[in-house]
Amino acid sequence: MNIKRRSFMVAGSALLAVSMLAPVAATAKERVVFTGGPAGGTFQVVANAMQVYDPIKASPDFKVRAQSSAGSVENLRKVNSGKAQMGVVYSGHVYLGRNGQMKNDPKKYEDVMAVAWLYGAPAQLVVRKDSGIKSTADLAGKKVGVGNAGSGAFANCELFFTHLGIWDKVERNAMGYNDAAQAFGNKQLDAFWLFTAFPSGAVIMAAQTNDIELIDLGMDAEKSGFFDKYPYFSKITVPAETYRGVSNESPSFQDSALWVANAKVSDDTVYNMLSMIYTDEGLAHMLEQKKTFKNMSVDTGAQGVVTPWHPGAVKFWKEKGMM
Repeated sequence: MNIKRRSFMVAGSALLAVSMLAPVAATAKERVVFTGGPAGGTFQVVANAMQVYDPIKASPDFKVRAQSSAGSVENLRKVNSGKAQMGVVYSGHVYLGRNGQMKNDPKKYEDVMAVAWLYGAPAQLVVRKDSGIKSTADLAGKKVGVGNAGSGAFANCELFFTHLGIWDKVERNAMGYNDAAQAFGNKQLDAFWLFTAFPSGAVIMAAQTNDIELIDLGMDAEKSGFFDKYPYFSKITVPAETYRGVSNESPSFQDSALWVANAKVSDDTVYNMLSMIYTDEGLAHMLEQKKTFKNMSVDTGAQGVVTPWHPGAVKFWKEKGMM
């Protein structure tokens, strides 16, 4: 055997030995974009909380990245299309979207699946105490912050105001909560609308610069037959003293914020993320992010969902005895 051939065989044997000892390449992690909402809103707090939770960060199987958005309606479309794998969407929008009943949008969003109930999100309408505005109807001719275009706040404001016949009678300003609170503080708005859990940081901000009141939306909804027409909304009251200077209870209505996933997200990823969040430690982590999540629990996680569940969530909630 000549020297060149022997050298080649030795080198080949060495390479084979090294390759046999080298670890097999790890399977790529499943990429999960979790779409939240605008700054100052609870949706984005949810997305950020998922991204930074240590057990989720340490998972060898998936990687979660929070992404901001306009809110519920945009999230519905992103998750359905697969541009985001998970997100927060109001229950009403999941229902309307699935049935092709979104305003000016007959498309059926059938790939958005429920993972868990997160919290109830009530409507709140903030005015100055000396404004003379006592009901939603009094907003006619006024400058009103109605939420970001594409957000659940905007969509539900349009729904409610249209139902009351005043949507086209107000000077609408599409903007996020913090921007609206600042404009309200500078007297550039007469009122601003929110659809988020209380206490809201934006309303707290507004109450620092003005004496505020919350409009009795519950009365307006009741008198107008709103609950009969849109039965997925439920009644709620914002307690007295939730905000500085608001000493009375403020009746309102709420939708439920749902954690949702695209139908193609693996069952294991959905199941494992639920298993991480719905522990004593995971729920404590959520509560540390915002008091809004005080009602999150194994007992509430499967409540009030009227649309199809992701199979990974079905497995989890059945094991917990909630289905």
